[in-house]
Amino acid sequence: MNIILCGMMGVGKSSVGIRVAELTGRRWYDTDIVISDRHGRISDIFEYYGESHFRALETEVVRELADKDGLVISTGGGLVLKPENNELLKRNGKIFFMRASFETLLGRVKADETRPLLKDTGKTAEKLGELLAQRTPVYEAVADCIVDTDGKSVDEVAREIVLHAETA
Repeated sequence: MNIILCGMMGVGKSSVGIRVAELTGRRWYDTDIVISDRHGRISDIFEYYGESHFRALETEVVRELADKDGLVISTGGGLVLKPENNELLKRNGKIFFMRASFETLLGRVKADETRPLLKDTGKTAEKLGELLAQRTPVYEAVADCIVDTDGKSVDEVAREIVLHAETA
């Protein structure tokens, strides 16, 4: 069984994923890192090929990883918006929705110029709010477990996920 982390950009999926892997002895993969290692910077992919091309690359990575066992997979913020990705991940995994408040997320992403969906909008808070409103119901629907992250350290969130994963 794989442990899959989903949630909004800035929630800490990568940091927590690394810690979960350390605690469990599993291999950690971040779908965004796999894509950027193979195809270049995500912001460049968005700019030159568009979001739909990036989403197709995500599905390609999910197909690869979902067939493996004993992984921790940190997903890109929009990956679970595509039903095919969720079906693949759920075959051999438990999906954890890492939830954070708008204020927490905004504090983490407002100065990050590398996020293509927020880049050059001049309206980071507004765009983040829109994405959060659109995505939260999807995250909640696909999640096997919801973990609130506000006010918790990376280690606290990781330990909570490991505890839930072990009781699955």
